[in-house]
Amino acid sequence: MTKTTVFLTGATGTMGWAGLQELLAHKDNYTIRVLARKSEKNIRKLSPLMQDIEVIWGDLTRYEDILKGVIGSDIVLHVGGMVSPQADYRPAATRKTNITAAEYLVKAVLEQEHQPKVVYVGSVAQMGDRREPLHWGRAGDPICISAYDHYGLTKAQAERIITNSGIKCWVSLRQSGILYPAILKNYDPIMFHVPIRGVLEWATVEDSGRLLEGVCRPTVPDAFWNRYYNIGSGDQYRISNYKFECLLLEAIGCPRPEKIFDSKWFTTRNFHGMWYADGDELDRLVPFRANVPIEDYFRQMASSPSLPGAIRFAAKTRIAKFFPHCIKLAMRMMAYSKEHGTQWWIRHNKQLRISAYYGSLEQYRAIPKWSKMDLTEPSREVRLLDHGYDETKPMEEFTIEDMQKAAAFRGGKCLSPSMVKGDWDTQLRWQAANGEEFMASPRLILLGGHWAPSDMPWPYKGDPNERPWHWDEVAKSNPFFAQIWAPLHEPNENNQYGSSIFDGWEQTK
Repeated sequence: MTKTTVFLTGATGTMGWAGLQELLAHKDNYTIRVLARKSEKNIRKLSPLMQDIEVIWGDLTRYEDILKGVIGSDIVLHVGGMVSPQADYRPAATRKTNITAAEYLVKAVLEQEHQPKVVYVGSVAQMGDRREPLHWGRAGDPICISAYDHYGLTKAQAERIITNSGIKCWVSLRQSGILYPAILKNYDPIMFHVPIRGVLEWATVEDSGRLLEGVCRPTVPDAFWNRYYNIGSGDQYRISNYKFECLLLEAIGCPRPEKIFDSKWFTTRNFHGMWYADGDELDRLVPFRANVPIEDYFRQMASSPSLPGAIRFAAKTRIAKFFPHCIKLAMRMMAYSKEHGTQWWIRHNKQLRISAYYGSLEQYRAIPKWSKMDLTEPSREVRLLDHGYDETKPMEEFTIEDMQKAAAFRGGKCLSPSMVKGDWDTQLRWQAANGEEFMASPRLILLGGHWAPSDMPWPYKGDPNERPWHWDEVAKSNPFFAQIWAPLHEPNENNQYGSSIFDGWEQTK
């Protein structure tokens, strides 16, 4: 049997490494090549595998290195890039790495006579704040990156670059939060950027690895390709952020959240996370879930030999439960950390941050103590957003009238006079409410949830400070987008849908 040549980026990262292990477990089916930076850490990690894989020592920001991996490949698994929390500290480097890599990958693939299939790994961060009652989501919902989230911003732009490029065969897999043993030792101020009342459908690292190998198989149905999917490990991994804290702390033998955290340390908005109304579809097309009970999975993580011995000892003996005050003191240091600590914002009156993550200083002060806080689980009843077109209609029957209807629901127009019936790939000309004209495929707009480039807060036309987050303005003229913005943002005298936190340029620095 002819082997499938797989080119994997991000092989030494969390998801990429899990995917590499799965590919190696089926190495008789694959010729494996990976792109990795030539660091001491990566050399130590990859050296034992050299007899089974080809390593291209290089960088995602070098076109020549990406081209080496693409030439002769049958499928590209583009997992690599800068992620949070590193992305929060180095936004300029994050933009350069994640966006440049997407541009170079598209260029390299389009140059090939035999184009490889491209699997892009996006992120749930592209969808932004989806608190109750908007906590159920699906592909095609509006893209809405939270303020200051440079990682989510670059993932959305990279997705647009790749899936609107004209590459013949692609798929975008939007990854959720990944559960893996090292998450139990994460200690960064970002831990408090997560609203207690928020939700997330987690994905285990093993499920994620199986998915990467699974999409490389020849048995993947044709209907799978040229679509957007959400990666999640299923119903029991749909939990609130409060339950996540409880499971994590219990796994490592720590007291409950109420004992070691102050309720005001956690933000109340402006993060990301949702439960997937369409998550089971991906598992149906490419089975990857192990369906391990989530409580068992957390216990397995806590006993992983990859964790430091001290954490495994604490998890086994439960000794930390006897010292809640000491633990709370350590956690307090994170909350008050300079620049990214939530309490540092309060202490230094960082009004843009306070507005973004709490609404206002008054709303921050009104956060109740744990005993008064609503910690019940959000509703399990699935509520879907309107995508602005007839979703029961077969895709092959869509005409220009359907595109015009979808554009009107987004506050704009479809300017193309006609389209080939059922053609979702040829780019059409669209116009946003602000008059901007742009080219995009129906797939990007209707299936991906993207809209006008000028709506998005990414650096535009080379000026990193030209376009701040301005979702309030977008929501005023875009009913499609207003569905997820208006319900979560209080109106005021200056703005129809919320605060003016997105008027400044600080967020794009």
